Amino acid sequence: MDFEELRSRAIRIHDMYDESNLAERGRTWSRQDFMLGFIGDVGDLAKLVMAAEGTRTVPGGRDALEHELADCLWSVLILAHRYDVDLPAIFTRTMDELEEIIGGRLGAE
Repeated sequence: MDFEELRSRAIRIHDMYDESNLAERGRTWSRQDFMLGFIGDVGDLAKLVMAAEGTRTVPGGRDALEHELADCLWSVLILAHRYDVDLPAIFTRTMDELEEIIGGRLGAE
C-alpha cells in the first residue's frame, strides 16, 4: 500500500468516526480531541514497548504492539489531514535537513 492509499483509507475511517460520533454524541472530534487520542495511543504504545523489552507486564504481546503502531500512524495521518499538511513533502524536507545535519556531524569527527 502506498502513502496515498494509506492516507485515503485513514480519511475514510476518520469520516466514519465523524458519522458515528455525530449520531451517538451529537458532535464530532475536534483537532484537539484527535491530538489527545494520539497521546493516549502513544502512552499505550510506550507500555507495550516496555513489555516487549521485559520491563513491564502488559497483555496482548506483539499483536497489541502492532495494533498501537497502526493506531499511532492513523493519528499522524489524520492530524496532517486536519491541519492540511502535505506529509510526504514535509517528511522529505525534514529527512533532507536531518541527513545534512547528521552527515555534517559525522564528517566533523
